[in-house]
Amino acid sequence: MAIREFAQSRDGLKLRYEIRGAGDPVALIMGFSGSGRSWGEPFLALMAARFRIFMIDNRGTGESDKPDRPWKLTDMADDIACVLDHAGVAASHVYGISMGGMIAQEYALAYPSRVKGLVLGCTNCGAAHSIAANPENIAKLMPQPGMNPLDAAKLAFSVACGKAFLNSEAGQRTLAERMMESANYPITPAHTYLRQAEAIGGFDTFARLGDIKSPAMIIHGDDDNIVPVGNAEILHKGIAGSKLKILSGAGHMFFWERPEDSAKVPGDFLAGLK
Repeated sequence: MAIREFAQSRDGLKLRYEIRGAGDPVALIMGFSGSGRSWGEPFLALMAARFRIFMIDNRGTGESDKPDRPWKLTDMADDIACVLDHAGVAASHVYGISMGGMIAQEYALAYPSRVKGLVLGCTNCGAAHSIAANPENIAKLMPQPGMNPLDAAKLAFSVACGKAFLNSEAGQRTLAERMMESANYPITPAHTYLRQAEAIGGFDTFARLGDIKSPAMIIHGDDDNIVPVGNAEILHKGIAGSKLKILSGAGHMFFWERPEDSAKVPGDFLAGLK
């Protein structure tokens, strides 16, 4: 049974989170513009079968507060600490994807003793030392003036998902299910996209990757048009002792496209840590 709670950030924001499952705690950190529910039920159910998962609505999304003011990814890392403090969790595993993987890096650097294991999915270490995506693809992630939320989501997923997934009947069914799910929750406002994009623009961990001492796994799809797969190798080289898993044929939304692999491969890695 899920437990729904609200914590408070250091700057006074309401942060909504949900706890499911049992076992070692895993904080799930969602990416750009997504709420804690954006992982999709197939992935969440598989993770909750093995771990006590914390689904966190990042500031600006879901049922968390949505201020229209600047913030940094270090603030969002502090938000994770506030949620886990509120839940009474001193140390946990952390699994972040895309922007959430950036937040997870900042969290691991700021709170090393609180990170048992670290999973970084489809992410990078900041634009200055990363392989850039086609700007036209990135532009499709931003809401367009006058476009309804459903059409905006379809446009974003047209570049965020891998080609094999998009071109399959199962993939189209999955997309329809995820969009139906999202209609049940608060829409992410346009200003959140801008504030999160600003925060991403100020992010750079390249020179600090060697300071990440947590056991780490990097997981990435090789058909990622948002964060090209070469960025996984940059992280892998920078974080000593890290594991690397490339999912063949998967795109940026690999946790939707391949929920079983996305839960099992990192889950086995985390479960094996002492």
